[in-house]
Amino acid sequence: MLPILKRDEDDTCSNVLVFISLLLCLIFLPLTPFFIIKVASQYERAVVLRLGRVRSGGAAGPGLYFYLPCTDEIHVVDMRTVSFDVPPQEVLTRDSVTVSVDAVVYFRIQDAISSVCNVDNVRTSTRLLAQTTLRNMLGTKTLSEILSEREEISKSMQRILDSATDPWGVLVERVEVKDVRLPPALQRSMAAEAEAQRDARAKVIAAEGELLASKALKEAADVFSESPATLQLRYLQTLGAIATEQNSTIIFPVPVQMLKSLAQ
Repeated sequence: MLPILKRDEDDTCSNVLVFISLLLCLIFLPLTPFFIIKVASQYERAVVLRLGRVRSGGAAGPGLYFYLPCTDEIHVVDMRTVSFDVPPQEVLTRDSVTVSVDAVVYFRIQDAISSVCNVDNVRTSTRLLAQTTLRNMLGTKTLSEILSEREEISKSMQRILDSATDPWGVLVERVEVKDVRLPPALQRSMAAEAEAQRDARAKVIAAEGELLASKALKEAADVFSESPATLQLRYLQTLGAIATEQNSTIIFPVPVQMLKSLAQ
């Protein structure tokens, strides 16, 4: 019984105050329209609190709306998409590597009443929540996962932020991880490791080339051994190629058996 009586008393007092405010507006009627008429832009919504309660009808706007100067309090909410940079966060990864990561978040307010009634400062709260979410998420990833799965990390962070800010009337549209900064010592180590890997691959490729060349030379030697005239023709072809290059020096190969016979 008591809560019902208290509610009735509150409603009665509210009605009396509203009536007094309306009476004052009528008394100062020539000047009243300049104070009670407001305009909300296409991208704005006005949450009007009458004696501390949200006025019936929801948020006002866009366009003209009315309010009573003595009893109403106005909170204008921008409904456009807003972006902000998440400051660089020092994060210790799962494999004990310290990295600095920053991101950018795009969000907009989809429920003006919730953004006014459920949170003190919706923009500051969303910014702080984005910072803590970024640190907590990257702390569960290794360095290689952070470098290779940036898109998946951004989508996961968007889902977490959107779910957490839904009671505030906020819709997180997009999250992007901008940059991942490594310590200078780690950068030098990774560069040395990459260079060593490139050198190893180069040596393997060179060894494979030598193997193929040796096989080709063996096959050529087998062909030459079957037909001695082929070796002579190859020799003449080589002399012809040397002559076209206008060289002043020509090397004649001499069989080793001939040199042995001369030495004896």
